[in-house]
Amino acid sequence: MTIIDLQDGSLSARVSTFGGTLLDYAWTVEGRRIALLRPAPDDAQASASACYPLVPFGNRVRNNRFAFEGRDYRLRPNTASDPHYVHGDGWQAEWSVLSRSSNELQIGFHHREGDTPYSYEARQIIALSSEGLMLRMSVENTGKQALPFGLGWHPYFPMTPETTLFAPALRFWTETEGWLPGEPTEIPADLDFSAPSPLPRRWVNNGFEGWSGQAEIVWPERHAGLRLTADTSIRHAFIFVPDTNFNPAFRHDYFCFEPMSHIANGHNLPDLGDLKILQLGETFAGSIRLQPQEYSR
Repeated sequence: MTIIDLQDGSLSARVSTFGGTLLDYAWTVEGRRIALLRPAPDDAQASASACYPLVPFGNRVRNNRFAFEGRDYRLRPNTASDPHYVHGDGWQAEWSVLSRSSNELQIGFHHREGDTPYSYEARQIIALSSEGLMLRMSVENTGKQALPFGLGWHPYFPMTPETTLFAPALRFWTETEGWLPGEPTEIPADLDFSAPSPLPRRWVNNGFEGWSGQAEIVWPERHAGLRLTADTSIRHAFIFVPDTNFNPAFRHDYFCFEPMSHIANGHNLPDLGDLKILQLGETFAGSIRLQPQEYSR
């Protein structure tokens, strides 16, 4: 594991090669250091980090199995706490440093078929500039057969009592047993972020289909906000707000807004939920940008 610090003007980030995770992303304004993602110690596991990658796809596949092009595939659980293979392999892998400078890092890892049918090469670019933090990820199919691929990110954002979220989307997916997506339906009133709205203080673990690719988080008490923009390959999102049953230490101090290229459990949907079919040697890529904003009441 290697820890790498990046800096560009008033912005700083800290990256761990274990899991390809961000440990910190901060903005210094007039001597005030504002955490834009949940800070984490250097030895933090991905689930306790500031942000981790989702590759070769995000979330879960129902019953750890799917059929594709006449073949049945099975996945194995990759954590002790969940019966599903969850969030791919990148967050549990050691990534290699491919290149680095004071404000940009490129890392990668190669996964071979084993516990999953997937063989692939993943790369991330993590870069700071005057336009904020840019995260770009690509995945290349290095296996023997075509398979559906996806990607995304799992950032943890600070949540204050007055935090608001703006993130327009078209449809909402209910949650069913096993933390799995249920059915698409209309967006509930307290999860309608078509205008800046507070986050509910209850369990939320739901996908949003047809996300606009634009989101804005505002922390009024901190006189700061964050604009998140995604390229056209990222048009779905997942919102996660834990509760004390899930995490007894949770104090409504963070939430997750997870940009993704596909719908959770897309492997078992007729249209694959926007997963991309990659033949041997084909690559799929996506990017997001997180730019801090000043906020005045």
